[in-house]
Amino acid sequence: MSARTLYDKLWDDHVVAQRDDGSSLLYIDRHIVHEVTSPQAFEGLRLAGRKPWRADSVIATPDHNVPTTAKERASGVEGIEDPISKIQVKTLDDNCDELGIVEFKINDPRQGIVHVVGPETGGCLPGMTIVCGDSHTSTNGALGALSFGIGTSEVEHVLATQCIIAKKMKNMLVKVDGTLGEGVTAKDVVLAIIGEIGTAGGTGYAIEFGGEVFRAMSMEGRLTVCNMAIEAGARAGMVAVDDITIEYVNGRSFAPKGEQWHKAVDNWRKLQSDADAVFDRIVEIDGSSIKPQVSWGTSPEMVLPIDGFVPDPNTEKDQVKAGGIRRALDYMGLAAGQAITDIKVDRVFIGSCTNSRIEDIRAAAQIVKGRKKAANVKEAIVVPGSGAVKKQAEEEGLHKIFIAADLEWREPGCSMCLAMNADKLGDGEHCASTSNRNFEGRQGYGGRTHLVSPAMAAAAAIAGHFVDVREF
Repeated sequence: MSARTLYDKLWDDHVVAQRDDGSSLLYIDRHIVHEVTSPQAFEGLRLAGRKPWRADSVIATPDHNVPTTAKERASGVEGIEDPISKIQVKTLDDNCDELGIVEFKINDPRQGIVHVVGPETGGCLPGMTIVCGDSHTSTNGALGALSFGIGTSEVEHVLATQCIIAKKMKNMLVKVDGTLGEGVTAKDVVLAIIGEIGTAGGTGYAIEFGGEVFRAMSMEGRLTVCNMAIEAGARAGMVAVDDITIEYVNGRSFAPKGEQWHKAVDNWRKLQSDADAVFDRIVEIDGSSIKPQVSWGTSPEMVLPIDGFVPDPNTEKDQVKAGGIRRALDYMGLAAGQAITDIKVDRVFIGSCTNSRIEDIRAAAQIVKGRKKAANVKEAIVVPGSGAVKKQAEEEGLHKIFIAADLEWREPGCSMCLAMNADKLGDGEHCASTSNRNFEGRQGYGGRTHLVSPAMAAAAAIAGHFVDVREF
């Protein structure tokens, strides 16, 4: 057999059948569902008189619509004030109860964001094909898995057949070598990559992240990077299996045990691209050149180092790009040539499926320890990605550091990542956000989102504007 990439191997291991038109039937190992895209799928099954093909392959948890304040959470589903949100969460509960699907309900200590819960429980493992009705399912590719988001009709199809129809993507390698500087995180790396290749750079590709920087990166960091492969235009991102992967998975509740564990590890260690595998595109970046990043516009590719200046559309020769810059400046309320460090923030959000794991919480706590939130910052919230993350952070006393600094410590959920729950930006408000998307209205009507790392968001909360976290 000819040399293969990691993506090739994962694909080949799961192809059930191939068609002459280039499409394939792909077997799915793990299906994760939440309350947003599953109700129509479950109803479709019911109307067709079908049941899930493998109910034990499905894990469910509500996340987008759950409130994150302790007061609302104390009453469970009934504590959700928004009637539509309440119906969505209750419908998920009812469907899972009826069909015998494992669900981490709103007050289950394992509840959290789907893309955090999957890896931390061992529900998502190396070598798996993993789907969820959410584009950021690519997160799980950090484990050496083929993981991607699907639409609502596809959610129903996977529930009914355990398969999905798909066409194979091309292979891209994003290779980052060198050593990251102090204060530069996985979030900065992926923002720098998107700034380099653009939000369409990965369209049609499955991206493998390789090189010295990713080999040295923690699993939490790799999960962050693969989470934002979507913002680079790809449908899937992945990192090859190594000792860091194995150590992360070992002991997780859904991970194999005993003899099965040893057999699994033997197979997982093969989940690497062959040395002579051919990629359709290779992008190489010097990791030592990456600085802390801040997005200034309405797309993740509109990003600059912290010492940068907002671009001037009058100096852009491409009129299409110049028009995009003008529209972004108008929406964001920024001036051409303005220093990134002159941008003041009204709110700070530390959380989301991109940056709500224990490593992220620790990084933010390290910055705010012994300091106080700036007076001009109306609100700064820290939202752990799951009950497990919350429990660990509290055992380490991190919540006390945030509270002492006048930051709010919340319950797990998607929270202010998107305007589907009570946590929203007001019109015209600037937010230092550790999320993954910054398009118009993402965090609330008229809200202005700046994507940053947890450490950078924490520093902005203290200073009241964007600052170079390396100075902290």
